[in-house]
Formats: sequence, structure tokens, C-alpha cells
Amino acid sequence: MIRVSGLTCHALLGTLVSGAIVGLMTLPAATQTRPHTPKLGEPPEALNMRLVGHNDLQARTAYQPTIFKQGGRYIAYVGHHGGSKDNPAPLNPLNGQKELNGTSILDVTDPKNPKYLAHIPGAVGDGEAGASQMTRVCDGKTLGKGDPNRVYLLRTFGREGHEIHDVTDPTKPKVLWRHLGMTDTHKNYWECQTGIAYIVSRPKGWRARITEVFDLSDPSKPVKIRDFGLVGQQPGATGAVPVTVHGMVSTGPKGNRVYFAYGTNRGGILQIVDRDKLLKGPKEPTPENLRYPEIGRLEMNPMVGAHTAMPLGRIKIQEFAKDADKGDRDFVMIVNETFREECGEARQMVWFVDSTIENRPMVVSHWTVPEAAGNFCTRGGRFGAHSSNEDMGPPYYQKLTFITFFNAGVRVLDVRNPYQPKEVAYFIPPISKNTVARCGTIRGEKRCSNVVVQSNNAETDDRGYIYVADRSNTGLHILELTGEARAIAGLPPN
Repeated sequence: MIRVSGLTCHALLGTLVSGAIVGLMTLPAATQTRPHTPKLGEPPEALNMRLVGHNDLQARTAYQPTIFKQGGRYIAYVGHHGGSKDNPAPLNPLNGQKELNGTSILDVTDPKNPKYLAHIPGAVGDGEAGASQMTRVCDGKTLGKGDPNRVYLLRTFGREGHEIHDVTDPTKPKVLWRHLGMTDTHKNYWECQTGIAYIVSRPKGWRARITEVFDLSDPSKPVKIRDFGLVGQQPGATGAVPVTVHGMVSTGPKGNRVYFAYGTNRGGILQIVDRDKLLKGPKEPTPENLRYPEIGRLEMNPMVGAHTAMPLGRIKIQEFAKDADKGDRDFVMIVNETFREECGEARQMVWFVDSTIENRPMVVSHWTVPEAAGNFCTRGGRFGAHSSNEDMGPPYYQKLTFITFFNAGVRVLDVRNPYQPKEVAYFIPPISKNTVARCGTIRGEKRCSNVVVQSNNAETDDRGYIYVADRSNTGLHILELTGEARAIAGLPPN
């Protein structure tokens, strides 16, 4: 295991968002680097993290892991991208059948020995166009109107629509509902405490991918509430079409906010929405009605997007404790997504926004992995930010956040002071025999990149384990923190 210690600060001044001063960028030091072409059998690169368990996910390309505690067990639901043209339907050894990529279900109660339970095939389509990338899970008892003895999975079905499955017995999932007939589905959000679901797709007549709001408190009887998007995306609009929504995170009725991320890798927009107005306000998609729930908006510059808008909530900044406002500030973290291999676009990073004055949100700091720390631009595949974990419970919320950086693995940031985010841990999984190269037009040439991991999404559970899914078919890595990072989270020693 290679350990890199120390931290270096680099001042990077500039103005990236209109009226927002971009502050200090904290970067980890690089006392060692690894050859840009990883080889089989090499150990992981790690700082204050270690591998606990691994599952190859039947060598399927993976996107989003959702960890749900049910029946005394911890169950992982992993959404997949579509298969490749060369291998559109990998073998499911559980039944001996070749199945289109969809959703893998694993028992991770013992994280050292994750057990593969079932695979639910998804839709036809290569890569992002197929399979079932997005997963959310709630139980009937929490939802309030569903069967209290049932557990439900909400997932995308390719680009075609969305499904709800009964996964009470995770080895025998059963489809309950299909919402089909749209295009361009993407990342959903489901409030388990209320049943409100924010479903991303492009309904008929709309000019872009937007959000369909549903009441799924009784998953067997979905009720649509409204469609919601940016002005200019609605049916009948003319002129330029605003960037599409990628996803959102809701703070539920208590926080009464929904944070929408638009743009993904270009022209990113953070939109702060009053949840109550969104659900109960006028629903006809006129420009006035679409503006009505909006409280604040932050428009990034054309070079960077907004993949994830993660509310960090109210944090007391010790440096400001003697100031008039006592240092109580609200923050949102924006994570961009890198699309191009080998640094073929502007660097996509992590941005911290002070949203204390909600109608004037302002970027106050940002962070990226330094390229020289691992020769990441020439190592192969994508390098740059992708996504953060979205768990708002213990043990990590408002202390540590987990950001996937594709070939730079998962990075762990100390966010107790979002004005000065600091990396305290990371883990770059090694390649395996299943890891595949990313091929296509790279730097203007039709070719394949080097074979590298592409850490796609990360999630955590209340025990403190971290789950990282790999885009390049390397599987699911289950990790734990060590050292300084573990102490920050308040976890007991390993």
C-alpha cells in the first residue's frame, strides 16, 4: 500500500462565477507518483483508507450504489450502464442466462464477503443509453402509505422510463410499475419520509430533460404532481434551450429546499427551490409558474457544469465565531462531471457555495486532485470530478464527503470548514482482469485509452463503510477509513 502524506496549498485566484470570488484551492502533496499505465497485480494507491471487500458485479459497468438497511441486513442496489456492442448481455452465473445490464443486488452485511443475490435486467442500449443506471430504495413503513412490510426499488429503465420493484425479498424482485414513453431519463431522488419522488426524464412536448414530480408514498398507486424545468424548456417555448437537469437533492419538508443541478459538464446551474411552493404552487408550465418556486440561482461559467448539488446544511465556521453573525453559514457543494478522456476538456472540479443569503449564492472555495500527483491526464480514461455521496446522516455528514474522480479513484474531503476544504484520504482501486479500456474519439483520434479504473459513484452506510462503483467493469469496492480521516468522523479505531 502506497501512502502519500502532507498537504500543500496553492493560491489560485480568479473569477469563475459572476460576482463570486474564487478562494484558496487546497491540494494534496505528491511525494510519490505511479506509472501512468497501471498493471495487473499492483496494489491500490491509498491514504487513510483501506479495502475491506470487493465484488466483481459480474464484470458489468457500474454507476450508482444505494445501500439500504432491511430486515437486519445491509443490501446494496447497484445501477449499471448499458453493455458494450461486443458484450451487450453478460452472463448471470446465478441462472446461467445472458442478461442485459440492469441492477445488481448484494448482501453487504458482512462487508468482507459481499454476497451477490440477484440481477434485474435493464433496457436495450449501449453505455448511457441502456441498462438501469439510477437506483433509490424506500420501505413502506417509512413511506407511510405503502405496505409497511414491503421494500421498494425505484430505478431508471434505460432512456425509456422508470420502474418500481418490490424487493422485500432481494433475491426475488418483482416489478410493480412502469412509467414509459419518455426519453433521456437520468438521476432520480426519492424522499422516503414523504414518498415524494423527483424523476428525471423528457416528457412528450418538453424541449429538454426536466423533472417529473410524483407522489410515490404508495408505490403501487403513483400520483403525478407536476412537471418542472427551467424557463425555455417548456412546451411551446422558443429560442435557446437552457442546459438540462442532471439531478437533485431534497432536504424534505423540514428543510423545505430542493437543490437542482443543471449542465453536468458545461454551463452549470445551481437552482435553489422552495419545496412547498414546488409541490403546492401553480403547475401549468408557464414562465411565471416555473419561476415561482425558485429562491436562488447560481450560474457557473461555460467551462464547468453541475452534476451534483449537495446541501451541506448549516455549519458554524470557527474562524468567524467572534463576528456579528457568529459564523453560522449555509453551504451547498457543486460537483462537476468530466466527460472526455485524457483531459480533453476543461478540468471539472468541486465547488463550495455559501448559500446563507439564498438569493445571492456565492462560490467561496474549490478543490481538485492535482494532476501531477499521479500523471492522471496521461494515465488513461477520464480524469476529473464526477459525483459525491449523498447521505445526510451519521457518521460523515458535515464532516467528510466522498468525491469520485474517475482514474484518480475516490477522494475524501474534510468539509468542516467549506471555505478551506482539505483532502484527508483517498483510494484508487487496482485494475483487474475484468477492467476494460475506454474507447472512442480521444483527443481527436479514434482509439482506446489505457486500461484504468474509472471510479464512478460512491455511497456510505451508517456503519462507516464506503462503497465505490467502477465504470470500467472492475466491480464494487467496499472501503473503510483509517488514521486521521477516521478520527475526524468520530469512528472507533480499526
